[in-house]
Amino acid sequence: MAYFNNQKEPVQSVETNVWSCVSDDCQGWMRENYSFDKEPACPICKSEMKQEVRVIPEMK
Repeated sequence: MAYFNNQKEPVQSVETNVWSCVSDDCQGWMRENYSFDKEPACPICKSEMKQEVRVIPEMK
């Protein structure tokens, strides 16, 4: 499909399971399927992480 006037095709957003850092000072998070650990540590601050659902752009 062609888009004119430098308009880009809209990106679809989907609900995705993620791991989110529990530390108040850190905003780290990662997609659930990017970790091999059952309960990963935050890659930024090494704190615990909890599971949650976020609406983020779909990866193809």
